[in-house]
Amino acid sequence: MPTIQLDAAAVRVPLPGRGEREILAPTTLTLTERRIGIIGANGSGKSTLARLLNGLLRPSSGRVTVDGHDVARDGAAVRRMVGFCFTDPAAQLVMPTCVEDIELSLRRAVKDSGARREQALAVLAANGLADHAHDSVHSLSGGQRQLLALAGVLALAPTVVVADEPTTLLDRANTRRVGDILFGLDQQLVLVTHDLDLAARCERVVVVDSARVVADGAPARAIAHYTDLVDTA
Repeated sequence: MPTIQLDAAAVRVPLPGRGEREILAPTTLTLTERRIGIIGANGSGKSTLARLLNGLLRPSSGRVTVDGHDVARDGAAVRRMVGFCFTDPAAQLVMPTCVEDIELSLRRAVKDSGARREQALAVLAANGLADHAHDSVHSLSGGQRQLLALAGVLALAPTVVVADEPTTLLDRANTRRVGDILFGLDQQLVLVTHDLDLAARCERVVVVDSARVVADGAPARAIAHYTDLVDTA
């Protein structure tokens, strides 16, 4: 598995006329497990932590590396290694049809248009969307849109998949379906989630609260720490 390293990485954002606000305190983590969960309340900083891992955010101080590649200095290499799936697939689906959206993901990796179309169709088939190849992305169900967004990430064969609350907008059946696909991946998975059943399937769980990592370890223990925080809030 790849090694993701955070060395005292912190994120601060400017407040007009009022200095800065820390949205992630200095954090040191070494992530090597195949399945890693990140849990915490809304606004706790867990998505900030996740977005550091592929350079969507750069640390204000400290350093983040993926297999030795610095997200700030070698962002292109990191983005090739780390695919990111957003909570709302609308943030990723920009083309009219499903096959065109996958082709967009492949535009740099596959230069020939015919080969790109063929590979895009194969990606859709592998993710159970072959029958929707020429459908409008807006005609898909919520679960199908999330599967399409995930397929677009997987089309580029990243070594790490970061999924930021990918089941939040889904019903129970589609949550199970997307979860099963995520946990069936060969890639290393970093899963930000409010779904504690999904978190429990991970090998390691990190709990973020008030911009700080407050627990990190075996799922049962970390989840218990989080539920204690919620119960005493």
